[in-house]
Amino acid sequence: MCGILGKINFNGNEVDKNILISSSELIRSRGPDDSGVWSEAGCGLAHRRLSVIDITPAGHQPMTSANERYVCVYNGEIYNFQKLKSKLSSLGVIFRGNCDTEVLLEGWSKWGTGIFDNLDGMFSFAIWDRKLRKLTVARDRMGEKPLYYHHSGKQFIFSSRPRPIFKLEPSLTSEYDEQALRLYLGGGYIPAPYSAHKALRKLQAAHYLEVTESDISIKRYWGFSNIETEWKWQKRSENDLLDELDDIIEKSVKQQMVSDVPIGAFLSGGIDSSLVTAMMSKHSSSPVKTFTIGFEEKAYDESSDAQMNAGYLKTDHYCEHLMSSDLLKLLPDFFEHYDEPFYDVAAFPVMALSKLARKHVTVSLTGDGGDELFGGYRYYNFARYLHPLDSLPNWVKRGSSSLIKLIPGHRSQLLSAVLMESSSVRKFAFLRGLTKDFQEIMPSELLARTDGLGDLFEKSSLFFPKDIHPSEEGMRLDSLYTLSDDYLQKTDVASMAFSLECRAPLLGREVVEWSMKLPVNWKVKGITNKYLLRRLAYRYVPEDILDRPKRGFEVPIDSWLRVSLKEWAYEKFNNSEYYEGLPLKQDAVLELFKLHGSGTRNVSHLLWAILMLLEFNSKLKENR
Repeated sequence: MCGILGKINFNGNEVDKNILISSSELIRSRGPDDSGVWSEAGCGLAHRRLSVIDITPAGHQPMTSANERYVCVYNGEIYNFQKLKSKLSSLGVIFRGNCDTEVLLEGWSKWGTGIFDNLDGMFSFAIWDRKLRKLTVARDRMGEKPLYYHHSGKQFIFSSRPRPIFKLEPSLTSEYDEQALRLYLGGGYIPAPYSAHKALRKLQAAHYLEVTESDISIKRYWGFSNIETEWKWQKRSENDLLDELDDIIEKSVKQQMVSDVPIGAFLSGGIDSSLVTAMMSKHSSSPVKTFTIGFEEKAYDESSDAQMNAGYLKTDHYCEHLMSSDLLKLLPDFFEHYDEPFYDVAAFPVMALSKLARKHVTVSLTGDGGDELFGGYRYYNFARYLHPLDSLPNWVKRGSSSLIKLIPGHRSQLLSAVLMESSSVRKFAFLRGLTKDFQEIMPSELLARTDGLGDLFEKSSLFFPKDIHPSEEGMRLDSLYTLSDDYLQKTDVASMAFSLECRAPLLGREVVEWSMKLPVNWKVKGITNKYLLRRLAYRYVPEDILDRPKRGFEVPIDSWLRVSLKEWAYEKFNNSEYYEGLPLKQDAVLELFKLHGSGTRNVSHLLWAILMLLEFNSKLKENR
């Protein structure tokens, strides 16, 4: 895993190597083992390396192709690089080392953009064509690795994170993109291609961008949105499907275990991480090192479940516990590395988990993706139950909504509001979003001129198959946005803060494509979520160990904001300076905080998103 950045001046002005070097220091934690810069005729590239595959100097970047036409900086892992290396060797390519960067570069020399059909991995990279003076940047299929860029006139700048771009071009303003902030307040994350800053954009997952002096184009090279459900699989036997899924996931796990440095796994009490760890154990000659984080608050603590899994799987297990005071201690690290507004409070335990794991390993496998691909969240059942209401006359919806709203309680208020959403997609966006029925925290003018989460989801759903089930609709929307721009971003930034590489076997290309074909009844069966993946996990870990309440890496932020973090939060909410330049109404936010404190409504996630935005705004003003 690494950090990449670069600047192209198409007018031919040289790129200052010293600025490249100092800018790369801002992402040093992404690659503490080595660094390099390359500059020529208006193109400057820089790289920070975390050595994982071929830890010798043969993996040094920026790397030039054997024919000297292409120069590459690359972040990630190509899991099938050995297979591609053999294929390229049969075509006469002679390799200098044994790293996947060289395989990518020589593959590009042979196939150009055709290489995307052959890649299975997580990556963001940039390749400069010295002959055509063209830069190509690309991002992996599911969005595990980030890539930000700025383009204006005859200049193009890119980086793994936003901060180095501003360092490379000090004249850029940090003016907010109001559309991005609207979506952030709606969902808690900023979906690509938006960035918090008007001057920047994020490359979307499964896309590549080509830029020359006269043109810029962005193209998608892969997608799952339109993959048709294989309805005939409804009639296949369960064991037949399980055998096939078992083989596909095991192959992905085995492939992602290739490493020249120590490797382990994040282990919770859940299905996904337990399955990945169990399959790792099959292919490891020594006990797999596993890691978990617990909480003093028992309702949120699953460290004992993880310990039980570890005991059954005979792993070398490590665990640490957090308190609210520990969360506050991580805030400086959080704001140093999450250099865009980011709400997901689970980032803190993932940071603590990564810090723990890095003491023992350099690479850790995760269970990311299992919920979105195989139906793990309760929202998918809600989508199914709410779908029939779409056909009700509006007067019935309005009347039912008004009556339900009279019932006191948080859930009744949510049900009252969701009934008025016009489609199953918008209902799902309401359920998945943070703002819900508290839109008044934002100015009405902003709401009128920008799109909300429901608008974004509805536009994307137009590309789904016509016969798609409402639950499957939600899974695909989560895979497109919540997974890519929230959960995977959280894991990438949190782990890279401590120079730990995380890999997600459940997001292997074959696993993703297979899951999209799987009929929804094999994912959500009755009230049982993640049915088929759950049945597969039972082959490895007994039911009585796995069938426990799902907590993931949740944080008791609702109680913390009412008790231990109450004064700290109120200080932020009550300071008008924090709101300067933001599309937030302070009086409405204070009322929201008061409402949460009363215990009448649980709006902790929205409050935390606002807190993180206020704090980000304050830090940004300090650095101007």
